[in-house]
Amino acid sequence: MIDARLLPLQRRLLSPLARGFARARVQPDHMTIAGFLLGILAVPALAAGQFGLALGLILLNRLADGLDGAIARQTRATDRGAFLDIALDFVFYALIPLGFALADPAQNALAAAVLIAAFVGTGSSFLAFAAIAAKRGMRADAYPTKGIYYLGGLTEGTETIAFFIAICLWPAAFVPLAYVFSAACAVTTLTRWYIGWRAFAGEME
Repeated sequence: MIDARLLPLQRRLLSPLARGFARARVQPDHMTIAGFLLGILAVPALAAGQFGLALGLILLNRLADGLDGAIARQTRATDRGAFLDIALDFVFYALIPLGFALADPAQNALAAAVLIAAFVGTGSSFLAFAAIAAKRGMRADAYPTKGIYYLGGLTEGTETIAFFIAICLWPAAFVPLAYVFSAACAVTTLTRWYIGWRAFAGEME
């Protein structure tokens, strides 16, 4: 919901660091993969109840996710980079609820399953719209630096990370927070379905 407003600030904050990585010949794809591996490590941390450590790994993942694009803008953006970025992001998002399910299956498993299903809805609607938008040559003016068409919604990256921070800080509240965020994701999915229904109603001219 607020990603587009935060993008200029994010670019200003990350550009100096990205220039340093670019001078060190760090490739954007390497940053993407490194960030994903850090994100994976959050799962065993969550399963072991090390929520502070998991939060640190999640934040490092998100920092790397911002830096890969910033480095690409300093060097050369590629379709492979855009593919890796979005593909690994969606897996990372699903792994965090899995970590909470492993931490306390009896308490958290059902809420985690509902949350993962909600993420499938937001992710599939996002990617389906992007695929058809690319076919039609559409561009998202609010997200000019994104490698694919970026369709916003109530729950975007910023809201998702805020949610992850909240459940790591207050893990005992995971179940109610997961259900609330799942409902917000359902609103996002339904909104994207409606936008797609309207945007793609007619044949291409």
